[in-house]
Amino acid sequence: MASNPGLYNPAFEHDACGIGFVTSLKGYKSHQHISDALTVLENMEHRGACGCENNTGDGAGIMIQTPHEFFFDECIRLGVHLPAFGKYGVAVLFFPRDIRLREECREIFNRSAERLGLEILAYRKVPVNPDGIGPTALSVEPETEQVFIACPDHISNGDDFERKLFILRNYASHTIQNTVKKDAIGFYIASCSHRVVVYKGQLTSLQVRNYFPDLQNKRVVSAFGLVHSRFATNTFPSWKLAQPFRYIAHNGEINTLQGNLNWLRTSEKGFTSPYFTREEMEMLLPIITADQSDSACLDNIIELLTLSGRSLPHVMMMLIPEAWDGNEQMDPVKKAFYEFHSSFMEPWDGPASISFTDGRIIGATLDRNGLRPSRYCVTSDDRVIMASETGVLPVDPALIIEKGRLQPGKMFVVDMEKGKIISDTELKKEICSQKNYGEWLNKYKIRLEDLPEPRVMFTHLERDHGF
Repeated sequence: MASNPGLYNPAFEHDACGIGFVTSLKGYKSHQHISDALTVLENMEHRGACGCENNTGDGAGIMIQTPHEFFFDECIRLGVHLPAFGKYGVAVLFFPRDIRLREECREIFNRSAERLGLEILAYRKVPVNPDGIGPTALSVEPETEQVFIACPDHISNGDDFERKLFILRNYASHTIQNTVKKDAIGFYIASCSHRVVVYKGQLTSLQVRNYFPDLQNKRVVSAFGLVHSRFATNTFPSWKLAQPFRYIAHNGEINTLQGNLNWLRTSEKGFTSPYFTREEMEMLLPIITADQSDSACLDNIIELLTLSGRSLPHVMMMLIPEAWDGNEQMDPVKKAFYEFHSSFMEPWDGPASISFTDGRIIGATLDRNGLRPSRYCVTSDDRVIMASETGVLPVDPALIIEKGRLQPGKMFVVDMEKGKIISDTELKKEICSQKNYGEWLNKYKIRLEDLPEPRVMFTHLERDHGF
């Protein structure tokens, strides 16, 4: 890594952000969920940071489900007829403002899609309202566009389409970064999925709702809204480092980051998966690029492991395990799961509280240090509200049927397709019982006590003189 001029070093960045989500337990889509999530974000203003200008934020944003009705109508205005929900993906692109750089990036993105057999249906310029945004944030404000990408006829599985979009995002991003002249804004893909879309920027918590007029449109509906307010110390904010990322919103920091990155860099050339061809895997690499935050790096590895065939809660257990080593009270089946995965995955240790979603489930987990709060409540009208603290969304106490907080190492998941909350115990019992992890450990683990005594080798000098 290149040396940094001056005293600033990104390795010393730390975070203490605000996260939260509002979701329908039954998966019911409504604009109100988005509005309520933005209210949660606005009430966590104290969790975010601003610069020397109080109207230049450290970063804030929201992730929602793809609003098909809204996008269908918007594309009709562009002269494009969108296919059914699930048969197209939406990528949110941050372009440079320089028109020549922007069009060069667009051409490379189009060629990347063509190489992968993906058809570009339309580009839509995302309307924004820059009134009240600070000069520093505006000086590096990107041109934000949404591009609609058709699902190939031969792909019928939603997960397979997500994998294809993942390849497109990485391949196009790597190609553009290695080809197009860099400027202060650059090129970045905020999200690329058929299930979710991200609206974010170098904004304060109070600016997100007004900056993106889409978020005030009643036709924009979702079963959830996942929000994040960024507060990073010793760091420079940017539009791309605002959260949510593509799978997570993170409150905390990853203290083991350098070791995690070292492991990845020494291992990724050997990555194989039945879900990606060798050529596709090469197009994905590197999984994590330079100049990212710890949260962005974590999101990258979550994305890879999830799209390689694991469930999202399974991946979160791999990366952010409970305190299992030496815990004699832990269920042996669960302990075997953690021990097995520790043989090839170092923990991404916090303190950290992380909200996560793949567009079908949404949940949160607290790392084993337990130093970042996460509180939730469930209402009688089938809403689940989770945030860094209580009181971020006014709720009639008569509607609350359950409330609590995450415990260290525990997980909380709302399955919007099944319409139920899955407890930490139920969730981990199912995941840990999927494979015979204990049997694999007994069969393949090499223990020091099972190894033969090392042979003692003498030099000629030692043998001749009896040393």
